Amino acid sequence: MLSPLNLVDRARAAAARAADYVRSSAQPDTSGWSAKGRHDFVTEVDRTAERLIGDSLMSGGGAGRIVGEELSPELARDGLVWVVDPLDGTTNFLHGYPAYAVSIAAVLDGMLQAGVVHHVPQGQVYWAARGAGAWCDDHRLRVSPITTPSLALIGTGFPFKDLSRLDEYQRQFAQVAAGTAGIRRAGSAALDLADVAAGRFEGFWEQQLSAWDVAAGTLLIREAGGVVTDAEGHELGIAHGSVVAGNPAIHRWLLETIRDRA
Repeated sequence: MLSPLNLVDRARAAAARAADYVRSSAQPDTSGWSAKGRHDFVTEVDRTAERLIGDSLMSGGGAGRIVGEELSPELARDGLVWVVDPLDGTTNFLHGYPAYAVSIAAVLDGMLQAGVVHHVPQGQVYWAARGAGAWCDDHRLRVSPITTPSLALIGTGFPFKDLSRLDEYQRQFAQVAAGTAGIRRAGSAALDLADVAAGRFEGFWEQQLSAWDVAAGTLLIREAGGVVTDAEGHELGIAHGSVVAGNPAIHRWLLETIRDRA
């Protein structure tokens, strides 16, 4: 049965298995780091975690296909697709900085059905099922009620793979910083979006992310009463690109602010 709650259960079990493995793994020394691109690293921990997730999701003849950062990066949208980031925040993991997560989303015919973000160091499990709300363990999540930009705390991600738009980002950063209570950058987009859903951030933006970075977090925010689009204001689907998220009021302000500084 492919109900959203059933899909959440499968995703939670798979994420827990991967999180247990990551938690038990020592940070490899630099000889074990492989560079996928500029400032973008992968280790055997990432690859093994993704294999464990795949084995869990497909055990017992489980349905669907897996799209994942390390083993199967080609996007697919028809039928049941599992969108997986086995270790979001690899650089944090490598340095022992405690902000990294396992992120799994279930997508049926292009529509998000379930999402899980498992905060590995803290052991917290953020999850959402289509029509059933967003949760952290057994606590219902709601986006922040703060609607005044000057009181808002905003999450972001710095450009690090492609620096060609750094000047544009710096202009955006300056304008957002001038209009809000502060900006934070922890280095895991999945956890940043979970923070928006939980009301710790009023908003979040980043110029370029991959589908597996944001699919689960997108559903968390929507089910918590928030809004997630790309930088043009189009509803975010299962795609790579820009992300702007927040409660409805701060999302609208953030979208206008970064457009003014594009």
